[in-house]
Amino acid sequence: MPKPLRYAQALRYNRQIVLPQIDLDGQERWQQARVLVIGIGGLGCSAAQQLCSSGIGHLTLVDEDIVEVTNLPRQCLYSDQQIGMRKVQAARDRLHAINPECTIQTLSKRADDGLLQALIPDHDIVLDCTDNLQSRETINAVCYQHATPLVSGAAIRFEGQLMLVDPTQSSACYGCLSALMQPSDLSCTEAGIFSPVVNMVGAQQAHIALLYLINQSPTQAAVLHTYDGRSMQWAQFTIPTNQHCPVCQGKQKENT
Repeated sequence: MPKPLRYAQALRYNRQIVLPQIDLDGQERWQQARVLVIGIGGLGCSAAQQLCSSGIGHLTLVDEDIVEVTNLPRQCLYSDQQIGMRKVQAARDRLHAINPECTIQTLSKRADDGLLQALIPDHDIVLDCTDNLQSRETINAVCYQHATPLVSGAAIRFEGQLMLVDPTQSSACYGCLSALMQPSDLSCTEAGIFSPVVNMVGAQQAHIALLYLINQSPTQAAVLHTYDGRSMQWAQFTIPTNQHCPVCQGKQKENT
């Protein structure tokens, strides 16, 4: 059973609690939730800030990088005074200033298979906020292996995308999307990025995760949402399961 909110907490989150879709039960579920955010760049800064301020009880932040001056236009948690700090430490400091009751675990490490195998089973949902294809595919595979829901996001130039992967629903996974779309592995350094787009996608990742945790998911699993920052248009596409996908189809074969 979720731990009841204290009076001060109920007052703090009153504007959320009065929403009948959330109520006290939903806020208490968020308080007990454990969310893993991998990558504390533009996506991760935006997502972590929304999760922390909304009342998630435990955040784990994973990123091996340090804060650089080129991060500041889009990575909303950092300041000039934090240049040179580990991103996870700088983010933790800013998030604790926003909500000191949020427990924040930080790991300044690369999210390789070994680390993910240790972390993912201990969390209720994972947000992939990384910026490279290899990391996305590894996170997807480990999440599917441990039946942990995943909200995958990406942004480059003026374009953004996000998708919920839910192994408990046997949904198509990021591997199915990767095989279908053959996504580019260009980085923001090479291709550029429009700051509002990356922050919008990160906030949407938090949006999906928050509502998923209280059984109010705003999207079906395996639906790709794309955003065009120049026209301000969203589109969505149902991702079919790749029958040869070694991740989700391999897991299904194991269970049969």
